Amino acid sequence: MATVKERMVSFAKAAKGTKFSMILLAVFLLWAKTHLAYHTAFSSMKIDNQMQAFILLINPFSFLLVIFGFALFLKGGGRNLYLFLCDLLLTVFLYANIVFYRFFNDFITLPLLFQSNNFGDLDASILSEMKPADLLYFADLPLWAYIFIKKPAFSLARPFSKLDRRVYCLITAAVIFFNLGLAETERPELLTRTFDREMLVKLIGPYNYALYDIYLQSKTTALRVMADGSELSEIENYVRANKARPSDLFGAAKGKNVILISLESTQSFVIDNRVYGQEITPFLNDFIRESYYFDNFYHQTGQGKTSDAEFLIDNSLYPLGRGAVFFTHAGNEYRALPEILNEKGYFTAALHANNKSFWNRDIMYETLGYQRFYHMDDYEVTEENSVGWGLKDIPFFEQSVGHLKSMPQPFYAKLITLTNHHPFELDESDRLIEPYQSASKTLNQYFLTVRYEDEALKVFIEKLKEEGLYDNSVIIMYGDHYGISPNHNEAMGEYLGKEITPFENAQLQRVPLIIHIPGHKGKVISTVGGQIDLKPTILHLLGIETDDDIGFGQDLFSPERREFAVFRDGSVVTKDYLWTAGTCYDKESGEETEERYCAPFRERGAEELKYSDRIIYGDLLRFYAKDGKD
Repeated sequence: MATVKERMVSFAKAAKGTKFSMILLAVFLLWAKTHLAYHTAFSSMKIDNQMQAFILLINPFSFLLVIFGFALFLKGGGRNLYLFLCDLLLTVFLYANIVFYRFFNDFITLPLLFQSNNFGDLDASILSEMKPADLLYFADLPLWAYIFIKKPAFSLARPFSKLDRRVYCLITAAVIFFNLGLAETERPELLTRTFDREMLVKLIGPYNYALYDIYLQSKTTALRVMADGSELSEIENYVRANKARPSDLFGAAKGKNVILISLESTQSFVIDNRVYGQEITPFLNDFIRESYYFDNFYHQTGQGKTSDAEFLIDNSLYPLGRGAVFFTHAGNEYRALPEILNEKGYFTAALHANNKSFWNRDIMYETLGYQRFYHMDDYEVTEENSVGWGLKDIPFFEQSVGHLKSMPQPFYAKLITLTNHHPFELDESDRLIEPYQSASKTLNQYFLTVRYEDEALKVFIEKLKEEGLYDNSVIIMYGDHYGISPNHNEAMGEYLGKEITPFENAQLQRVPLIIHIPGHKGKVISTVGGQIDLKPTILHLLGIETDDDIGFGQDLFSPERREFAVFRDGSVVTKDYLWTAGTCYDKESGEETEERYCAPFRERGAEELKYSDRIIYGDLLRFYAKDGKD
């Protein structure tokens, strides 16, 4: 820390004698902090070539020269106060992104600010990502204190002439256009077509990205006002052209209960895998053998994580690239799975032993048509039966069976687990396997909580059998999103025994999908699919037609279905190819191949994301309902 402060003072002295001393000092301080973040907290950002490395070096300047340039128009002590406040606020903004990135491997967007009532529940996760070394980002505070108290010569606010301001503005404009020009050269149509937030930050910097995000938010807000029903026709035509006829399993579960279980942060790599010879998921390994198991099923969530998975499954629409639909568009018109099942005589409920307002569920569930939401107030939650995010999974399932028994049948019940959630805390008494030993505490603890979740599922199934619900229920389990982010690729590579390349990272986005239908034998199905496909799959199993439904999923059992899954960042997986991080891969070999093989699927994925975004931003289904077509 002393070395950094000495460098800051040295820079200040070097600038002494110029009118721009303090402005240049403020720019340098934020530039240094930003690059410290680039090379530590954001180090998992892939630098593909020397051009990207150079752009990363210069991209903070275009914003910092502008924001600190306003000091040219201030006089006296107000100038230095302005510089300090900007430095402090931008440091807080940068640090917030650092902590957020460590947890979500993503950057903060404006819609996330609408989710502020989630932050209280995120305390443990946020604190676990704060490191003592992070104080380095605030190491310039003593220097600012020295400036305000001692008022050294270089800090004195001398007046700027019109020529000074013109020269500064010309230099700033040149830097801005130089940065944007290089960025556009490196990634053509960067600001109009990219789905990759990381690429945007890499090429224009976190501060300019924040401004761009504000622009996007204002643009999307206007879309609903400007929307009309005619926009839906093109989307309807696309959806109709891509329908897949039901399989022979159409109606195989007609009249049966549906129990849908969200497996928090559960990825497929833990299935049928071991830690030091100990099975991670012994119960699921057995349960899969008497169920349909989809081993090429991918999560497709964005910043909304678990809520995005819920949105995908209930609506067969993609989540947004920024923020969570549960917050930003809870007032939209939807044609969701619970609403459809209500009309077919089902009782629909969601069960989650958490704060009812987390992810805005109390509002969104009503919008989607759930008749009942069993939340924290409906469970007996004590200090003894809780850990991490709340009620442990075993008591959650035990108490939930009582709620299921009280429901009129047939019912559709969605249960959301909690224990296997970052930072993966677990009481010593609940540990059922020995912990893994690696440099990643997160990965080490993850295996423990997955094993506990597996035991909780075993308890739940046994309870369902005891209460006579098992034989009359379709039981569906799915992983909602990743648990181990790319920030832990080194430890993951050690565990899996291979380097985690962008191809392998995309493959790690596979999550379990298990569909148990009473009387049906187990079978592994390797068709490529994603969470968006569950809505039509469930409806077809129940014997409900989806010809008039507006959604982008296809029945996972259908012989006509496409082998296709698109991620929210634009990555696409097919039977033979995988497109991610600007590269096309051959699925069988995992090696890079010619882009032309991925181009048709990449374009199709971009088209579906665009159509889905238009439905949500424009609230287009309100026109569909008004026409009476549904």
